[in-house]
Amino acid sequence: MKLHLQSSDAQNLFTACGDGFVELNKQSRHERGLIVLTDRVVENWGQGGVAGLSIDDMAQVASLEPAIVLLGTGSRQIFPPPAVLRPLIEAKIGYEVMDVGAACRTYNLLAGEGRSVAAALLFDRA
Repeated sequence: MKLHLQSSDAQNLFTACGDGFVELNKQSRHERGLIVLTDRVVENWGQGGVAGLSIDDMAQVASLEPAIVLLGTGSRQIFPPPAVLRPLIEAKIGYEVMDVGAACRTYNLLAGEGRSVAAALLFDRA
């Protein structure tokens, strides 16, 4: 699916999303787990996919201090165990769990509004 870049103060926006990849700013394609914030990208995150998602993975997201986290769980929405999400809950960070495409679209919308948002994306494992 093609996402259209709109004028925004946000540095990082998703410009494409497809089966097993996302594209940022019409420049970089990512096929492995990552965390995207408006001002930075953390690569090689959550390499175990949804099944391997750990408390430490979510603590890393929480340490970035976004107001909301959009957890993209591959091609479909898969809720991780509640214990894994505890670092977000304890830090009082809101979160939503959705498929990667929905996470990318929602991130662009919230980033365009100037919100403090992080997209933590996991991809389906081959």
